Amino acid sequence: MNIAPRLRSRVWAHRRMIAVLLLCQLGQVSASLLLPGFSADVIDRGILARAPEVIWQFGGLMGLASLVQLLLSVVAVMLGARIAFQIGRDLRADVFDKVHGLALSQVQGFSVGSLITRCTNDVLQVQTMVIMALTMIVIAPIMGVGGAIMAIRQDVKLSGLLLVAVPVLALIIGNLTLRATPLFQIMQGQLDRVNAVLREQIEGIRVIRAFLQKDREAVRFARANTDLTRTAIHAGRLMSMTMPSVSAVMQMASVALIRLGADRVRSGELEVGALIAFLSYVSLILIAVMMMGMLVVMLPRALVSARRIDDLLTSPLQVGPPAHPVALPAKGPGLHLRFEDVGFGYPGAQNRVLEEITFDLGPGEVLGIIGPTGSGKSTIVNLIARLNDPSEGRVTLGGVDLRDIAPEALASHLGYVPQKAYLFSGTVRETLKLGAPEADDAMLWHALEVAQAADFIRALPDGLDAPVAQGGTNFSGGQRQRLAIARALVCDADLYLFDDSFSALDQATDARLRAALRAEVAHAATVIVSQRVLSIREADRILVIEHGRVAGFAPHEELLRDCPVYAEIVRSQTGAEAAA
Repeated sequence: MNIAPRLRSRVWAHRRMIAVLLLCQLGQVSASLLLPGFSADVIDRGILARAPEVIWQFGGLMGLASLVQLLLSVVAVMLGARIAFQIGRDLRADVFDKVHGLALSQVQGFSVGSLITRCTNDVLQVQTMVIMALTMIVIAPIMGVGGAIMAIRQDVKLSGLLLVAVPVLALIIGNLTLRATPLFQIMQGQLDRVNAVLREQIEGIRVIRAFLQKDREAVRFARANTDLTRTAIHAGRLMSMTMPSVSAVMQMASVALIRLGADRVRSGELEVGALIAFLSYVSLILIAVMMMGMLVVMLPRALVSARRIDDLLTSPLQVGPPAHPVALPAKGPGLHLRFEDVGFGYPGAQNRVLEEITFDLGPGEVLGIIGPTGSGKSTIVNLIARLNDPSEGRVTLGGVDLRDIAPEALASHLGYVPQKAYLFSGTVRETLKLGAPEADDAMLWHALEVAQAADFIRALPDGLDAPVAQGGTNFSGGQRQRLAIARALVCDADLYLFDDSFSALDQATDARLRAALRAEVAHAATVIVSQRVLSIREADRILVIEHGRVAGFAPHEELLRDCPVYAEIVRSQTGAEAAA
């Protein structure tokens, strides 16, 4: 499995703790293996021989061995848990870093629900398996093999029964594992589905209530939940047979051993203490096999989870950092944005989202982008922000291909307002300083003034320290958009991207905001995506997109005259007379 090198590297980082753990486990098992022998000596050389001093001698050794076993067991479990939790922590960090390095198209390909499951449930399954492995996988073989050797030392003939019992157990466990592994693969996919449906329903609860679709959504969730439950029950039934099967085989072997052993004791070929010791060693073998059975029960699901984590961690970064980044000039006017025959398509899709997009945008210029829904407007912004890379052609900033610019350097020149104005939980101050941690309060208030958000922030009891709920749900849609715009303005960027960022504003607020923005970002190149003509008609040039292609690229007046697509959009929003 490809994740093994990752786990090995994580395990190797804890090699000293693991060495101590292994020594503790070796000592623990050794003490366990000595106890039945001491017990036989107590019976045969002490009780039956009526020798109290021998009873005290070997009884004391048994107590000492038990104490050593207890102490070493506690230390081993503590060390194993600590190592496993730290490995789980590191895997979660790896998954988190990987997710934040994925292209937007890759995130959509995995699905948000699946990514959350891989970072939580899948890592938990692997972490639990590591705990079991570190605390049992060493003990079980040593205890099983050591128990068998010690049992043979007690009586060779009785040990022949183990040659029958152990292969039967291996056959049972192997068969159950092979049948359960595919079910766990299906189960993790169904868990992704449950998470996705639940997340969608929580985010869309207003729509569900508005359209009285609670019953319909309940059926969707019940279907996903039932599928998961049915598969889990099937897998659980298979794996639940492991322990009873192991116990049944070993108990039958124990009964047979007692029957044969009693005959040998009666005939004088075997001492009572030796028979009891032999049965104790068989019990240790049973415990070892049951430990392996517990590992086998957990192994299939852990392997499935490990493969899912590995699929994510080994997926190639479509927007990875360049091997040899090219430096951009320091912040300041002069960066020129250019699209050169850019095309983009999602992996596996038959049709491209964008085809042959070419335009340029200089410092101080404003570019408006408009077009029908689904024409590819937001995709252009995503390419500029390098959330995706073009499938063909290239996008340059300051003459440098975006793929050759370090992500940190690119981000320092961008002020980005996404289509969905998402705000992280915290305070208004923390929200605004997201892209500029060094900004002072004067800079924050200035950005709020430009974004037309200062009035409602001042009205809050705590002002800049007012709380922001996750997603900004304690603000209206228009307020969230203005806060997102202010957050971008605090960055004082060279290139601003506004992806349909004025859609929730009334026309009066929109007009005031655009007037304030014009002076604020006069030094920078600005891209404004909008569905409303009023938001972009004053742009230096307007890029009209239709079906992923350029339908027009000129100022407003020229497009009205020469671009039928744009003229139709204007007529639909302002009326034929205004268009004329």
